[in-house]
Amino acid sequence: MRIGIDLDGVVFDSEKEYRVYSELYDMIDLKQNSKTDNRNLTFQDRFNWTPEQIDGFLKKYHKQITLKSNYMPGAKTVLKMLKEDGHCLILVTARGTLNKDMIELTEERLKQEGMDIFDQYFWAVKNKAEICSNEKIDIMIDDSMKHIKSIADLKIKTIYLKDAPSYDLAENEYIKVLYNWGEIYRYLKGL
Repeated sequence: MRIGIDLDGVVFDSEKEYRVYSELYDMIDLKQNSKTDNRNLTFQDRFNWTPEQIDGFLKKYHKQITLKSNYMPGAKTVLKMLKEDGHCLILVTARGTLNKDMIELTEERLKQEGMDIFDQYFWAVKNKAEICSNEKIDIMIDDSMKHIKSIADLKIKTIYLKDAPSYDLAENEYIKVLYNWGEIYRYLKGL
């Protein structure tokens, strides 16, 4: 099976790191309370920040969060098991969109940690549905409701990994909502 895998919020627990540091930045650095909707995936959508404030947050925290975030519980184990089971693992991530340097730093981190196991890498992706279609991905694992919906609309199976406050999404033939890598492995083995 060709499995597409997002990076942030799926392999790395960076989304929780972003949540923590965006709260601190809003309260301490900006001295305000500008949160608009905690269910939004990106900090840009959770806070009512100016472009300058977003840039300030990125300069202060982006590299630190990118390099220091932990793996999601079970991600390393299950990804290696999927690889051993003979699946084709395809990384499809927006990482690198805000800062191209993060691509090389992440590749080096994956290599150092023995996680350079992906068969293909797609960095700085804005349209994941297009990549999934073009690469004939059988199932995509992502934590973004927006991406899940657009991929499922192409009749490609998806797993919506729901780990933080986020919007609910109804399951159907192409959308499965799961909460951890153990559930993901069980579901994929059943396909």
